[in-house]
Amino acid sequence: MLGARAVAAGFPLISVAKTMTSVGVTTPSKPRGLHASASRDARAGSPQQRLQKLLAVPGCDPSRVNDLLLLRPDSDDQTASEPKEKGSNRHVVFFHGDIQNFQEEMALQPEGAQWLCWSLEQVALTLGRRFPGRHVWVVRASRMYLHKFSCYHNFVESNMFGAPEHSPYSPEFGAFRHLRALLSHGMERANLPTPLQPQGGADSIPSGFSLTLVGFSKGCVVLNQMVYELAGARADPQMRHFVKRISDMYWLDGGHPGGSETWVTGKQVLKELASSGVSIHAHVTPYEVCDPMRAWVGREHGHFIKTLEEYGASPTKKLHFKDEPPSIENHFRVIQEF
Repeated sequence: MLGARAVAAGFPLISVAKTMTSVGVTTPSKPRGLHASASRDARAGSPQQRLQKLLAVPGCDPSRVNDLLLLRPDSDDQTASEPKEKGSNRHVVFFHGDIQNFQEEMALQPEGAQWLCWSLEQVALTLGRRFPGRHVWVVRASRMYLHKFSCYHNFVESNMFGAPEHSPYSPEFGAFRHLRALLSHGMERANLPTPLQPQGGADSIPSGFSLTLVGFSKGCVVLNQMVYELAGARADPQMRHFVKRISDMYWLDGGHPGGSETWVTGKQVLKELASSGVSIHAHVTPYEVCDPMRAWVGREHGHFIKTLEEYGASPTKKLHFKDEPPSIENHFRVIQEF
């Protein structure tokens, strides 16, 4: 979260405006991403050529859209012992933090230009190296208030600065439902051979399909919302088979401008997460968990880890750059180091 504490790094403080002004996603009349011929040839090209931008992809509601960035796997990353069909159905989904945007949009903003090395395109390439052989999906927040504050209101109710209001599972709307439909429509748009179906039981999930979820900074609010929804989603016959395919969840230095719930602390929902079989990973830096002005973040992180362990989970946990002064640069660098 790069909001209220960013003055020292060159980000001005933003006072809450009396009138909400939001920056919506610019969408073409007929969003297409790259040409189909280019997408078919992408696997044979360089990493940049394997990137495909998909604009205004609908989720669980046609009016709720997100831009997606897809990095297709390099066929050379498939090992000889791993069936190609299985590798082609492994997916990583990344939810970004504040400031981060498509490279051309960041370059136009004085506060974004200095962080171009953490654009969505560059992060996708980094994740492609971290997770070889998988499709990497970067979900762009549907709103960037003042060109900097990421808001994931398609996944979780949020204010203009992106602070969430978490809620339990709803079969009509929620983070799981929106993500599933978003991936399904994104796979169709990208012409993937065996797309996920937007809804349905076990037969709607492609063979070998698996999902890794990664949230960074503000993007962790989406993962948190999924934790709140987990019990209901696992009980829903239309959703539980999709949820079962989530193998790993990574929290990377979570933060948002609200005064609490930066990390999930409710015992019952964490008990559900601990029993889900999902591998849990928490990577943090002093920028978030050692800030004396926001001491609750560190306390909540500790409670998150301790409660999961009490319920039998074995979360991977690491404090990166613990011997270095807290900095925004190291906050971003956790994307490379986790």
